[in-house]
Amino acid sequence: MVKLFEPIKIRDMEIRNRIFIPAMCQYSCENQDGVIGDWHLMHLGARAAGGAGMIIAEASGVTPEGRISPWCPGIWNFEQVAAWARVNLFIHAQGAKSAIQLAHAGRKGSTYRDWSGKGSVPLELGGWQTVSATAEAFDGYEAPRELSTAEVLDLIQDFAKAAKNALLAGFDAVEIHAAHGYLIHQFLSPITNQRTDEFGGPLENRARILLEIIKAIRAEVGDVLPIFVRFSATDYREDGWDVAQTTEVAKWCSELGADLFDISSGGLITGVKIPTGPGYQVPFAEEIARNVSNPVGAVGQITDAHQAENILQAGGVDVILVGRASLRDPNWPLRAAHELSVEIDYWPNQYLRGKFPKDI
Repeated sequence: MVKLFEPIKIRDMEIRNRIFIPAMCQYSCENQDGVIGDWHLMHLGARAAGGAGMIIAEASGVTPEGRISPWCPGIWNFEQVAAWARVNLFIHAQGAKSAIQLAHAGRKGSTYRDWSGKGSVPLELGGWQTVSATAEAFDGYEAPRELSTAEVLDLIQDFAKAAKNALLAGFDAVEIHAAHGYLIHQFLSPITNQRTDEFGGPLENRARILLEIIKAIRAEVGDVLPIFVRFSATDYREDGWDVAQTTEVAKWCSELGADLFDISSGGLITGVKIPTGPGYQVPFAEEIARNVSNPVGAVGQITDAHQAENILQAGGVDVILVGRASLRDPNWPLRAAHELSVEIDYWPNQYLRGKFPKDI
């Protein structure tokens, strides 16, 4: 059996295959109001029509100050909900499922997009004062303000409200962004969390913000909506966040109602050596999968159908997240089905005349 095209069930949601499109920032809310438009309909819709099982929409701010850039989307108001609902209607019409990545950028917020500038956006040009677990700046950005304990408690509720908005917008799941050096990762890692309150110090305190977010989301939306968590498995520095801590926190998340872990790496600090290469993050996902009962997703330079299938057949992980390869080819899943000689029944009718013949 070809595992890549086996359905997977998470809570009551059945996903048609094991190919997930990870959250990939587009920086394309041109009015800088967090409301998505036609670009997102095209970008996400094309990958749903291209055969993916799950489409995860990009990091979306749970507050205006939670965005990575002024051009990033949000999920804190009803105008944004209505815009996302339009995209979800199209995704579902193609037979795919959808999730949204609930995010707060913390000290890595208020930045330019690559084609508009570098570093932090000044206040007078639409930027904002960033916040974090720490008052220490990310390299090349303006310094954040350290959040008070009361503000952290408020942010936990912001995530819960955003999850309720996601449900209203028609998303089938939510993903909590606890990776890539953004706010929750800033709390998790001992490198950036030197707090002395209940959110700093030992691992259980540093993980508290994430655990409380999961509890708050479950209280807000009930038991039906699946919750994914994206982790960076390592900071690539000995005194930082690592696979052992990721595994322990993932277990705690599972006990509180998290359903799937999406394992990436890095992003907290600069100046570290990341040994990249095809499938370079897969061993992290496999190690975590050996120690948790939840499904685990692997991501990172997985570009070939046979490579993806071999990872699944090894038995460690449950889903494959295809990122940059899907940017190059929105129909990556359809092509993978052909290359693996799998008959699928969700070719778009509009594409049938171009279906890959069996003899090529």
